Amino acid sequence: MFRARSDAPEIMDDSAQNFAAFSGALKDLERINRMSLAYRPTLRWLDALARREGARRLSVLDVGAGGGDMLARVADWGARRGVAVELAALDRSPHAEAHARARHPDLTARWITADLFALDPAERFDVVVCSLFAHHLDDAALVRFLRWMEKRARLGWLVSDLHRHPVPWAAVWAGVRLLRMDPMVVHDSTVSIVRGFSRADWQGLIDRAGVRADLRWAFPFRWIVSGPGPK
Repeated sequence: MFRARSDAPEIMDDSAQNFAAFSGALKDLERINRMSLAYRPTLRWLDALARREGARRLSVLDVGAGGGDMLARVADWGARRGVAVELAALDRSPHAEAHARARHPDLTARWITADLFALDPAERFDVVVCSLFAHHLDDAALVRFLRWMEKRARLGWLVSDLHRHPVPWAAVWAGVRLLRMDPMVVHDSTVSIVRGFSRADWQGLIDRAGVRADLRWAFPFRWIVSGPGPK
C-alpha cells in the first residue's frame, strides 16, 4: 500500500461531521503536531524568507488551517522575531473557525470559510503556507493547487506534508492507540500517511504544474515543497 498514493477517504473530509466530532479530532491533531515537530519546517522557512527579504511585516495565509494551531505558532514567531504578521486562515469546514477561536482566543486572524479554489481571485498574500493539508487532495487538484499558490504568494509559498513510508505508518498506528486518541484521528492518521508522498510523486506534480519549486526532505518523515511568488 506504500507504492502509490492511496485514495482512501478520511472521516474528517466528510462534511456531515458535527462540531463536537470535528473539534475533538482537531484537539488530538494539535497534540500530534506538537509531538511530531510539525510546525518546525514552516517556521524555519519563514525565518529564512524574512531574513532574505528584510521583512518587518508579512501577510500570511494558512491553507487548510484546521484548528488554527499553525497560525498561533506563526503569531508567536512574529512576536519573537519582531515581524508584524497579518494572519489569514482558509478552511472549508464551517467548524474550523469556531474551534480555533475557542482554542486560541488570543489569536488575531481573518478566517475564510470556503473551498480554496473559490477564493476571490484578487486575494494576494506575501506568504502562503500549507501544512499537512495537501495529502487531502488528489493529484489533479494538487497540480492546480501548486499553480494557485504561486499566483497567490507575492514573496513565497510552502507546502509541508507527509512522506509515505511504513515506518511512520507503524509508529502512528501504535501511538494513536496507546494515547487513546479520538476515534476520527485513530482512523484518519494512518490513512493520511498512505495518502502521502514520495519524492517521485512530488517531482511529477511539480513538473506537471510547471512551477518553480524546491523539494527537500525534513525530519521526521516530511516533504517540504517551496517556491517564490510570481515573476
